[in-house]
Amino acid sequence: MREIEFSKIEEVVAKLSIDANKNLPCSLCDCIKASSENEKEGLPREIMEDLLSNIDAAKELDVPICQDTGMAVVFVELGQDVHITGGLLKDAINSGVAKGYTEGLLRKSVVSDPLKSRINTGDNTPAIIHIDIVPGDKLKIDVCPKGFGSENMSQLSMKTPAASVDDIVEYVVSVVRDAGSNPCPPMVIGVGLGGDFEQCALLAKRALCRDVAVRNADPFYASLEQTILERVNALQIGPQGFGGNTTALAVNIETAPTHIAGLPVAVNIGCHVTRHATETI
Repeated sequence: MREIEFSKIEEVVAKLSIDANKNLPCSLCDCIKASSENEKEGLPREIMEDLLSNIDAAKELDVPICQDTGMAVVFVELGQDVHITGGLLKDAINSGVAKGYTEGLLRKSVVSDPLKSRINTGDNTPAIIHIDIVPGDKLKIDVCPKGFGSENMSQLSMKTPAASVDDIVEYVVSVVRDAGSNPCPPMVIGVGLGGDFEQCALLAKRALCRDVAVRNADPFYASLEQTILERVNALQIGPQGFGGNTTALAVNIETAPTHIAGLPVAVNIGCHVTRHATETI
């Protein structure tokens, strides 16, 4: 049994919270750069170039890429041969988020009650934590800050098995069409298919956090990702909603087994600043 200290987890989560908000994954930066070269009209191309300049400025000035530093969504893969010492895993993660958002001077956006009082918790906790128990003696932590300009545009539909592939494509496209410029396009689109009501939404979130350079391992769904991407970009919403070829940078699909009577589909939209940072202890 391998032991990992509470303080080590706290330290790693704090670092990841800061890093994720200040540095985009290289593959996403490359995708934005390639898309900027695909824009022929003056304004859309200028906007894409401004997005790239903003990424560079954030790195140079050591500030967040976006003022909305989001809710901290944390995916954890906990090896079954790991024992956490000095406290609970969830407490260590929340302590790390609080430390990172405070010491990193990141905007704190979490309120303690959704309807009655809406008082800011003051440290951006609690985080939204998903834990998977996996083989081994490692602890993998993926911190994915999620802003709400894009989160508010996400949708879920409980379809029946009668829904066709075309129906699924049209539904995802309709969600993007409804969102328009609100999620600060170009977007990254996570799609969850299958499971039940809550698992479908979680699949979409996991899909959104997948590297944009990685396609679904199943060729059928990899092809569907490309089809949806092409359909979405044909909407011509474009960068920041000013028209153009780049409404979305990537579409990622994750699936799960589902009930014989259902076909849940969830669409989780991310802005061009779809952030995450990972470390394995």
